[in-house]
Amino acid sequence: MIEKTLEKELNLANWQVKKVIKLIDDGNTIPFIARYRKDVTGSLNDETLRKFDERLKYLRNLEDKKEKIIKRIDELGKLDDELKSRILKAETLVELEDLYRPYKSKKQTRATKAREKGLEPLAEIILAQEINQSVKKIAEKYITDEVKTAEEAIQGAQDIIAEIVSDNSNFRKKIRQNTFFTGQIETKAKDKEKSTEYDIYYNYSESVKKIPPHRILAINRAENEGIIRAKIACESDEIIKYLNRHMLKNISKIPEKIEYNKHTTPIIKEAVQDAYKRLISPAIEREIRNYLTEKAEEKSIEVFAKNLNQLLMESPLVGKTILGWDPAFRTGCKLAIIDDTGKVLDTALIYPTAPQNKVKESIKTVRDLIEKYNINVIAIGNGTASRESEEIVAQIIKGTNVEYIIVNEAGASVYSASKLADEEFPDFSEGERSAVSIARRLQDPLAELVKIDPKSIGVGQYQHDMNQKQLSESLTGVVEKVVNEVGVDLNTASVSLLNYVSGIGNTTAKNIITYREENGSFSSRKELLNVKKLGKKTYEQCAGFIKVDNPEYPLDNTTIHPESYDTTFKLLKKLNYSVNDIGSNSLKLDNINLEEISEELDIGIETLKDIVKELKKPGRDPREDMPKPILRKNVLSIEDLEIGMIIQGTVRNIVDFGAFVDIGVHQDGLVHISQLVADKFVKHPLDIVSVGDIVDVKVLDVDTNRDRINLSMII
Repeated sequence: MIEKTLEKELNLANWQVKKVIKLIDDGNTIPFIARYRKDVTGSLNDETLRKFDERLKYLRNLEDKKEKIIKRIDELGKLDDELKSRILKAETLVELEDLYRPYKSKKQTRATKAREKGLEPLAEIILAQEINQSVKKIAEKYITDEVKTAEEAIQGAQDIIAEIVSDNSNFRKKIRQNTFFTGQIETKAKDKEKSTEYDIYYNYSESVKKIPPHRILAINRAENEGIIRAKIACESDEIIKYLNRHMLKNISKIPEKIEYNKHTTPIIKEAVQDAYKRLISPAIEREIRNYLTEKAEEKSIEVFAKNLNQLLMESPLVGKTILGWDPAFRTGCKLAIIDDTGKVLDTALIYPTAPQNKVKESIKTVRDLIEKYNINVIAIGNGTASRESEEIVAQIIKGTNVEYIIVNEAGASVYSASKLADEEFPDFSEGERSAVSIARRLQDPLAELVKIDPKSIGVGQYQHDMNQKQLSESLTGVVEKVVNEVGVDLNTASVSLLNYVSGIGNTTAKNIITYREENGSFSSRKELLNVKKLGKKTYEQCAGFIKVDNPEYPLDNTTIHPESYDTTFKLLKKLNYSVNDIGSNSLKLDNINLEEISEELDIGIETLKDIVKELKKPGRDPREDMPKPILRKNVLSIEDLEIGMIIQGTVRNIVDFGAFVDIGVHQDGLVHISQLVADKFVKHPLDIVSVGDIVDVKVLDVDTNRDRINLSMII
């Protein structure tokens, strides 16, 4: 069942499903399987494997619940072959819960209380619809100390009937589908006079089936903040008619003459209406709202994950001495200078902004630092006082070769106050740590951003409103993917970076650092086996993703896995090369017969392709192909913008309705989804642009009062 489902959902062959399940069950990580088991899986990529792993866990949980439910219903003596078959065929947890609902232990409900009073037989008589006398007369037989009147007995029986209707899995499935496909989400303002960012939802209606994910999240937030009320409206009259048709029996012997039992029909109709309005409708509305929220969160997390992937893959600014500038007003601007390896050379505190306005002193201090350390670039955080700092920086660098850039500092304050930052810079203030982080973000975004909770990096939408566990797992997976795709230097990587390497957890990462501090730099990958609690399985999983600069064994500075070293040496020997030829122009590998060599060396064709690729450009950083950051010399403000102006900018964030582009005026402009390309329908902005892309945009509209800029990529 599980294998068939995975085959269908992910469009895989049965052999692929079997192989991947075995690899996962054997304790292999997704990055390891994706890179070093391509020949086993048919070259399944990281994204597919993560979906596979997620669905495998869900389906196994589903099968486990099926077994427990079957066992529980069997213990109650109510399991038959038909019910068991339906349970085994259930494809979702919702469907499974519907089938189990009638047999679940319930809290005290009106129906359970009525049953305790002995009114279930009366409910059964009414449902049979075969009596020819007043129900009230029959109900009088059920009067007891707990049931005072016949009316009270009938009411209890109706409560039991209402619960029977509510627990019917077929009814729930039909009503759920009807509500989803015909329903409307309607929102009303609690206070129409009070203007908020949610004005659009003060009197709003949209099809449940068609409402886009970002509007669901916006409605949820507005509702949680007490600004609006939201509900799902549907064709309730039609649903009640549907329930009546299935609950009422035609007692006429003549098909053309439709008659119902005049004694029981009104009572059943009342119970059906009560069942729908009191039990079914609120529950179905909650289910659909939850479903819409889950789907919206999944979409939002998917966008967040893709944005994060692009952000982490941004090109490092190598070979530069950078001054990190953490702007502020009252507390002053904190500065930190780092060299081209990220080492902190100096720190300073200046007060060029209000209220102290020590501009001249600040300019002199920074110019002295530029001269002393030969600073190439100033990285200014985009927080409070960023605009004022930029104007001063423009004065400082005038007539020099120094350039500046505005760096997104989201999460820098989180890092600067963290235990990690305290361990890394115990003698620095939080402001100084933040300045270091800003500089390092420009120098090597990946190495610095891994120190921060991905949710705090600021490339998502409504991230604080969604399932935090699911969000965290997804974003952690993205960071893990990127870290392993780029690889890490064993002798310079931080605990934070090592923590994301395949097979290595936080404890092992710390043990690697401890070993490095006690024994000096690693000379080979194999030396990892000397690290405490790093066994052969962990070594297998991590070795290919960890590089050693100037290693004892040349292949240790490549992505070739140690398990393939012997094959690599055989390949080089066969082609009359040595390890000294790796990466040189003398190594000619373009025209070799891969199929023939694969068979001769008894190695998978995909693994061989990766070895050849790495031999051509050993240790190549995939981020080299990404756009370089835009460095500036002059200040541009929102007041300088004119409609029709063409400007180059950097995509900073992508949401469902468009892309936000940094054009250097401290306020990102929005390129609405309709303005991304001409003459083409765009399903999602991510189909056109990615975070970090350098794009040309045209100014469509500028609202200086609200600091809003509308842009277009249609030029």
